Amino acid sequence: MSEGVKIAFERRIISVPVDKLLPTRRLPPELRETVKYRRIAVSVAEVGVIEPLSIARQKGGAYLLLDGHMRLDALRAEGALEAPCIIANDDEAFTYNKRVNRLAAIQEHHMIVRALERGVSEEKLARALDVDVKVIRLRRSLLDGISPDVAELLKDKPVGHNAFQKLRKMKPVRQLEVAELMVSANTYTASYAKALLATSRPEDLHKPDQIRKATGLTPEQMARLEREMAAINVDYKELEASYGDDMLVLVVASGYLERLLSKPPIERFLESRHPEFVENFRAIVQATSLDQPSGVT
Repeated sequence: MSEGVKIAFERRIISVPVDKLLPTRRLPPELRETVKYRRIAVSVAEVGVIEPLSIARQKGGAYLLLDGHMRLDALRAEGALEAPCIIANDDEAFTYNKRVNRLAAIQEHHMIVRALERGVSEEKLARALDVDVKVIRLRRSLLDGISPDVAELLKDKPVGHNAFQKLRKMKPVRQLEVAELMVSANTYTASYAKALLATSRPEDLHKPDQIRKATGLTPEQMARLEREMAAINVDYKELEASYGDDMLVLVVASGYLERLLSKPPIERFLESRHPEFVENFRAIVQATSLDQPSGVT
């Protein structure tokens, strides 16, 4: 029977005196001048520590700080005597740091909307995030004009705010097509969204005349670009559909060739009679082995 899932942290959050926390690294002085540190410091001053510090118990009543060095430094600068902490059952800091993910734009939008609905003012949010109030208003209206299906598809993707501005100029059906292309290509930049916007059909846009003027292309050039983009999309989807089967065939064939070349009599025969085959076989085996993740047998 398999063992149950082991919980990495204790379930409760505790307050620990800051003088009992032992950092595992020293913050360089220049770090305090960075935008990231300034935002953390402003957030701590305005709303306190949102994410508890990760610590591990040590002998003598002290605690080893695993994650949250900048938050602790900001708390000390504010003169705080205690810090909210969560106790880890493992004292390996890398285990937690490597699992930190960036907050997606849509997730940030929902966070801001919830905070505003609960009575937090735009000014206080702006101070906590160290941004201008105009930025808070822009992020609050991030999904205005965006199809719900597109928002669901891109909710955890690193799509920039400028890319959403391009999507907003398209009608819902085209928005969904572009979002699917972005996910398939794993490309979420504003430049890619702009290129897809430029190749959209006039009937798929809210204000096609403005888009055409902004690109500076003639109607003939736009028509040719649209045809080429449509052909590329078709080819891409065909390749995407056959990629899994092709890779499976390649891996099976590579395994067979590797076993074939591992037999000295067969290898000598091929080298003497068909040397060009041997070189190709070895290249296939080597290329496939490089594609395999380490540790896979």
